[in-house]
Amino acid sequence: MNEKIPLMGVVLDAPDPQELARFYCRLLGWELGDDEEGWATAIGPQGVTKLSFQGEPTYRPPTWPSSREQQQMQLHLDFKVDDLETAHRRAIDAGARLMEFQPQPDVRVYADPVGHIFCFFV
Repeated sequence: MNEKIPLMGVVLDAPDPQELARFYCRLLGWELGDDEEGWATAIGPQGVTKLSFQGEPTYRPPTWPSSREQQQMQLHLDFKVDDLETAHRRAIDAGARLMEFQPQPDVRVYADPVGHIFCFFV
């Protein structure tokens, strides 16, 4: 098989998928796509990039940095920004939480309202 397989999107678990999709739409300036019971999608520029959210009533947020005793982070999202301070204000205004541990000066690490980790890079 030589055919390239495109990525349709990334799916994150959430106790309330609609609420988390609206958070990412505010954060990224994206549009709300699918919005049905137990499922919602945030659609990026030109409709190419998608973040979907599925309902998971027993969702447990990951621990970051990781710890043997707690839920491990399965993935995190990285976003490229032009200005960290502007992006920081936007993240906080949207409802993100700045993480205590910051690994380097050109990145900011946040948790979304249910605990998924994401980073802004310049």
